[in-house]
Amino acid sequence: MQKKSLFKDLYAFIPLLFSGLLCIALIFLLWQKSETEPQFTETLVELGTVFISISGVVTIVILAYLIVHIIGLRNNRNSAIGTLGLVTQKMHYFRDIIEFLYRSKMWLPNLKEYIDDEFEGLNFFEVKEFYKGKSKIAIEFLQENHDFQDTENLYLEMKSLLMTSPKEKRIPETITYPKVYNKEIVSKWLEHKCSSGLWYYFGYKYATFKEALNLEAVYERHQDKIMTLANSIDATAFEDSSFNEIFLSKLGEYMSKEVMPKLYEFQNQTGEGLPSSIKFLYAIFMVLIVFGVLLPIMALLFALPSILLIVSYSLTIAIIFLMATSVYPFLSREAKA
Repeated sequence: MQKKSLFKDLYAFIPLLFSGLLCIALIFLLWQKSETEPQFTETLVELGTVFISISGVVTIVILAYLIVHIIGLRNNRNSAIGTLGLVTQKMHYFRDIIEFLYRSKMWLPNLKEYIDDEFEGLNFFEVKEFYKGKSKIAIEFLQENHDFQDTENLYLEMKSLLMTSPKEKRIPETITYPKVYNKEIVSKWLEHKCSSGLWYYFGYKYATFKEALNLEAVYERHQDKIMTLANSIDATAFEDSSFNEIFLSKLGEYMSKEVMPKLYEFQNQTGEGLPSSIKFLYAIFMVLIVFGVLLPIMALLFALPSILLIVSYSLTIAIIFLMATSVYPFLSREAKA
């Protein structure tokens, strides 16, 4: 992958290198010619209109492309913002469900005290990333002999879903529901497949964990609220569901496959800046405006030294050469975007 990236960077750098060398060579040759042939300065002046016209046409084309592309980006971003709001609300409802389960009495006796008191400050992400060696408490936790039939991991996973930052150590009494979730926490949820634990514990391995997870201990009124929230997430997906292990398994699978990836995707779309290709085109646009249009006009109007025209023409030719040699990689990136 690193070799591929290096080759890609080198492939993008070569046209820029050759364009720079071409510009320097043209400045040197044209300056030398103007020094040896006095009448060549008149030729440079006569060509001024041609170069200004060429630069003007190219800048207009680039400007039109930039305007159209930026309008498209803005429309896509507005659409992503609207969708992000809907997906974020689904995440709010899901976290409400998780809170009911997290604070319920379905857990084995002393499990909550064991995690929240004896291992205060431990979070699910530290346990999953124990191999990095950054958390001593996570390593201690994994070395302990637990008497909770592995349900302590599900408890930690639910706890992580109630966080709004990976650095949180304790869950507050009142859960917060941000307008936009922190990218860091969404990235962690997605990386460690948070919510898939519901599918694992209540679906795939429920026979193993049935005795350790007492769903009947969840208050009936909370069960009703959970089902209402699930229908708010997706009325079609949970239309005929009842509060049981099958529903919880289905909910975990739905969130891990449908909601969380979209939450991450639309967050990125709304937060990303201008693509590098647009910045590259804008840089070319500015160079052409300054050196291809304004500089030669000023040189012709005020009879400035011929070196300014030489620099202007050389840069214009080098920029056009750069665009010609970069057009294929540029179009390839745009097609994949």
